[in-house]
Amino acid sequence: MSGDTEARATRRVVLGRIAGVFGVQGWVKVFSETEPREGILRYSPWTIGEAGEPLRVLEGRAHGKGVVARIEGCNDRDQAALLVDREIAVTRDRLPPPSADEFYWIDLEGLPVETLSGIPLGRVSHLFSTGSNDVLVVIGERERLLPFVWDDVIRSVDFARPLIQVDWDPDF
Repeated sequence: MSGDTEARATRRVVLGRIAGVFGVQGWVKVFSETEPREGILRYSPWTIGEAGEPLRVLEGRAHGKGVVARIEGCNDRDQAALLVDREIAVTRDRLPPPSADEFYWIDLEGLPVETLSGIPLGRVSHLFSTGSNDVLVVIGERERLLPFVWDDVIRSVDFARPLIQVDWDPDF
């Protein structure tokens, strides 16, 4: 495994956050960004907070529009309250491989972006969703917001080169 590939494999991927406490026995309410929501429970152990230790999920389930979970070392409401508003993350290598036409956002971050005619636009800083499509934030000599629309704007993603080629006017 090359250094860059190894670094990507161990990067933190945020899957959700602790949204509140649930009951008095240390359970927490979880806001999950996985699909389906309760999929977050499959990724134990979780790293909670920026520099947290990995903690095992002892049990959990869908509850209403969210998820509730009991986490190792969290045995009462007071301990659960200390975790509220902290991110839930795992390392990238714990996620299943995406299918051929899918990408994890974290894998796109840092990749160089160029037009079909070879004009460099910068590197992917991050992505966000607008509801209708995802958007690449590309930072070069200036910031550009490129819709992640396959075949229309995004023409190729090559992790081996590494490079994202786009059909985009560099003056836009």
